[in-house]
Amino acid sequence: MTSAEPFQYPQQAHVRKHGPLGFTDYADYKDWLRDEFDFRCVYCLRREAWQPRRAVWVVEHLIPRTLRPDLTTVYSNLVLACATCNSWKSADHMPDPCQVGYGLIVRVAKDGAIHALSPEGQKLISVARLDDEESTEWRWKHIHLIKNYRIHEPDEYQRWMGFPHLLPDLANRRVKGNTKPEGAKKCRYGQKMAGTLPTTYH
Repeated sequence: MTSAEPFQYPQQAHVRKHGPLGFTDYADYKDWLRDEFDFRCVYCLRREAWQPRRAVWVVEHLIPRTLRPDLTTVYSNLVLACATCNSWKSADHMPDPCQVGYGLIVRVAKDGAIHALSPEGQKLISVARLDDEESTEWRWKHIHLIKNYRIHEPDEYQRWMGFPHLLPDLANRRVKGNTKPEGAKKCRYGQKMAGTLPTTYH
């Protein structure tokens, strides 16, 4: 484990496991996106297990609706974000985590500082304001809190680095269409019911 464990961005581009179709309100994709992106903000990596109020989590458009209204309800243009990152991002166009692994464009140090590894990384940091003093201190506090839990309180470590208690049952969710129906069967709720859900994840 590195000191920055809870803020290790994926090295690989995300491969979507779900493909729901037909919702006329983009907010209806929220539970699919929660499962898709493992219940955390794609931009800052805040987890539902840390801040479980559902109102904090929003459906985010990678390409803003103002630029591409035709993509408003297209699943491939949607990600899960926290309300803070969504607010900062506003009408900007962010790097697509399904096209580039964020771990290749940004890195978080053990002191909570975030560093750009490419121009795309600098854009991610600048638009979401991930390098301001408040964000850096927030990451530092979580890094050390979770590190101490891992060493001294394993149950708390699992709670902070695990999945939220309430997981959406996507296999029984009605949709007008689904290009990847196998994904719903393998959702985190299905893993929980099968006893194969990991206790923690990174």
